[in-house]
Amino acid sequence: MPNSLNPLELIARRWQPSAAFVQRAALATVVMAVIIVVTGGAVRLSQSGLGCSTWPKCTPDSLTPTAAMGINGIIEFSNRMLTDVLCVVVGLFIIAARARHPRRRSLTRLGWAQFWLVMSNAVIGGITVLSGLNPYIVGSHFLAATALLTVAVLSWRRACEGDEEPRDLVTRPVRQLAWLLVGATGALTVIGTVVTGAGPHAGDAHKVHRIPLNWQEITQLHVDFVYIVVGLTVALWFTLRAVKAPAAPRRMVLELFGCLMAQGVIGYVQYFMGLPELVIGLHMLGSTLVWICALRLALALRDRGPLLEDGSAGAAPTGEHEALDAQAVSAPSR
Repeated sequence: MPNSLNPLELIARRWQPSAAFVQRAALATVVMAVIIVVTGGAVRLSQSGLGCSTWPKCTPDSLTPTAAMGINGIIEFSNRMLTDVLCVVVGLFIIAARARHPRRRSLTRLGWAQFWLVMSNAVIGGITVLSGLNPYIVGSHFLAATALLTVAVLSWRRACEGDEEPRDLVTRPVRQLAWLLVGATGALTVIGTVVTGAGPHAGDAHKVHRIPLNWQEITQLHVDFVYIVVGLTVALWFTLRAVKAPAAPRRMVLELFGCLMAQGVIGYVQYFMGLPELVIGLHMLGSTLVWICALRLALALRDRGPLLEDGSAGAAPTGEHEALDAQAVSAPSR
């Protein structure tokens, strides 16, 4: 009965997106997650964190920034509006994944996970403003954005692979080394967040509370973890060559190493140049690329079979089996 169907089911009955479209929609969520991280950093680095003085409105009397708020209000409000764009992109992915036949529940679950992460991070962003840029909440805001990026990468990977039982492409110790690398990269990101919370770029021109730590000492710890991540990357490259792993993960470990080298150069440049805003922004972009590369590498060490290119290659959608049977019965014998 059509009246009892939800909107997603109605769309699924009328639209059949291709596998390539679902993959592009999944990739778009990754791109938007990266943009949200970078533009969030731009808000802080331009001292626009309190460009809008309250939340969810921009001022107590206006939903949008006023002329008196200047460029800082425009920057902060524009970052808020990007959340709406992100919701549209995530929504498109959810709809495309739901309309795809045969239905892949893992994809729709990942899409809804992204949606709720976006909603929760919007609330955290509001608390960030209401708390006057409390550094711990600002850090939570960034880590929640990183969680969104993580789920987006997982969604992209699932959209590009089949639904067979996972088959390991390398032995268990090699996979453990890859996930150890992911864990070290995650720790590197968290320590970098602490550096931000203790460092000089508070996000607003007025005095803002900072994490009571020596940011230069935390930076040294951050550098130490960079060496750990680079060492694990090199070790994994030699290991993958020794076990004759497939070409894809061996290529991805080189991509990760390249990102780490570029990120290291940017890190040293920003340190010796006195933390210029533009270079810090590039460093934030680099951190997202390093995280994406580490995740893709670990996920590439398993295989779930080929992806069906069109719905006709898989199981028939619900309600179509009877029609196929009827055609078979009525077809003349030869």
